[in-house]
Formats: sequence, C-alpha cells, structure tokens
Amino acid sequence: MTAVPKTKLTVAEYLAIERNAERKSEYYRGEMFAMAGATPAHNFIKSNIEGELFGRLKGGPCRTASSDQRVLVELTGLFTYPDVIVFCGEPQYSEDDPNSLINPRVIVEVLSPSTERYDRTTKFRQYQQMPTMQEYILVSQEEALVEQYVRQDDGSWKYYSYVGPEAQLQLATVPATPIPMADVFRSVEVRSEAH
Repeated sequence: MTAVPKTKLTVAEYLAIERNAERKSEYYRGEMFAMAGATPAHNFIKSNIEGELFGRLKGGPCRTASSDQRVLVELTGLFTYPDVIVFCGEPQYSEDDPNSLINPRVIVEVLSPSTERYDRTTKFRQYQQMPTMQEYILVSQEEALVEQYVRQDDGSWKYYSYVGPEAQLQLATVPATPIPMADVFRSVEVRSEAH
C-alpha cells in the first residue's frame, strides 16, 4: 500500500477558498493551516494593544490593523494574520491579492501555547524577510511580559523585555508614547513576575 500524496494548493486556490471561508487560515508552500480559536485573555490583550496604539497613532503617519488584515511575506509566500499590525504611510497590497498587506512596520503576536514556538522561530524568520518590518513584539498571556525585537541598521535584531505591571512598552520605530503594561494586560489575570 502506498501513501496518497497530499495535493498542494496554488495561491489562487488558497485565496478563493479564503474569500468564502468562515474561519481564517494561513498559507505556506501549497498548504493551508487553520487558525485555532483564541482564549479570552488572548482577545483582551490583542484588543488592549490595538486600542492603545490606535489612540496614540491617531492623526499621525502610522495606523493600526487587527487580526482580520491578512499579511503577505512576498519573499517567502507566507500568508498570515498577525494579531496587531502597525503600518506607516499608505498601505501597500500584493499585486496578486489586493487584500494582503505587504508593508507592516510593527507586528504584534500574542503568544498561545500551541503557537508560541512557531511565533518565536519560523514565523519570526519569515517576517524578517519583509524590508518594511522594523519591530516584532511577542506578548505573554500568562505573565506581565512583553518581548520586543527591533531591527538594527546592520540587519540584526536587538532584544528588549518589559516585565511587570509598572513597566512601559516603548515602540522604537513609530511615533507613539509608551504603553503602560497595566493597560496591555487590562482585564486579564497574569503573574506580575516571571517564575
């Protein structure tokens, strides 16, 4: 008995399926990956960050988008839905798909147990291929912890961490005032110190 080879989807097939789908899916190298449902903590944190950034960026050159905005990493072919996106200037979209943003400056991912390893490794390496991407922010659901990676002039990424409710998240590449960690984690029970 032989295994039946898995049929690969083209980008056009993926986009056609995605237009009519009830749930979002990521796409990479011919395969679709259904996105799991989020916990209430995940949703609160995502909404808190987007709301705080929206207010701080309002009227300026940068804007936010939520997890309903699909992003395409053109160099690798990854289609994904980050939790929060900041882009500056006019939004730019893929020539092949006018709904896939290609110029995010900041991407925020709220970590989930099932996706944390992927978000920290493979997905981060994919995002690094986007020339406009300058900051990658990972937010814990379990403790008051935000990790930030900022692209340096030489292409390396500098790491910062913000721990505890008294800390303040400071974006490095967009004109926004610091966000108190208490606001990031508003309505969410998290540990205040790493164990």
